[in-house]
Amino acid sequence: MQNERLRAVMASGGWTHASLARVMGVDPKSVERWVNLGRTPRRTTALKAAETLGEDVHTLWPTLRQARAARAVSPELVALYDQRADLPVSVFVNLLTAARERIDVLVYAALFLHEAYPRLNDLLRERAADGCAIRIAVGDADSENIQQRGREEKFGHGIESRCRLALLHYHPLADTPGIELRTHGTTLYNSLYRADDQVLVNAHVWGTNAYGAPVWHLRRHESGGMFDTYADSFHAVWETARPLEA
Repeated sequence: MQNERLRAVMASGGWTHASLARVMGVDPKSVERWVNLGRTPRRTTALKAAETLGEDVHTLWPTLRQARAARAVSPELVALYDQRADLPVSVFVNLLTAARERIDVLVYAALFLHEAYPRLNDLLRERAADGCAIRIAVGDADSENIQQRGREEKFGHGIESRCRLALLHYHPLADTPGIELRTHGTTLYNSLYRADDQVLVNAHVWGTNAYGAPVWHLRRHESGGMFDTYADSFHAVWETARPLEA
């Protein structure tokens, strides 16, 4: 059965199979099957296509409304901690040490890492020397979003000074091959500490400092899961962040 709604939306927007496929990063034949055979793409692909076309995803693919089988716990959830303060720094260090391909860190400051583990920069240099690609995004102290976060957390100007101090800690890595440093001014809903297919997610709770907010440890289980959601979030922030000069 053909997907007439998808065909009409593409036609009204001047989209061809090839042009939509190019934006989506898929084969044009895949788009053709969506239209002519009524195939439904994976949820993450469908969401991106719907956003590109400016249409509701369930209007284009009603079958995606079908409820998934209920699960008590996601298979990606390794552990859940009541607050970051419950985690020994060794949890973060061991995660980063085990990385072989990629390390991504998205924070405002996270000074606790350097304060509790002074060898952090050495560890990152060692990982980079072994071929690990490392990206670290720290908060821009002059950003309105970060200054607002300080007011919300009753931290005043403290968070801004902590962002600047974090940059001082990371700055010696600025000219290290394999390590990229950037500053960002986004509103963070989570701090992320990724190592390959694992990530520690420190939630941000209004009015609460990060050390008092929950942390969940995820391991990637399948495409389109929670891990990929946070990985995509990091990528989106990284694209808006400003490179730090050596």
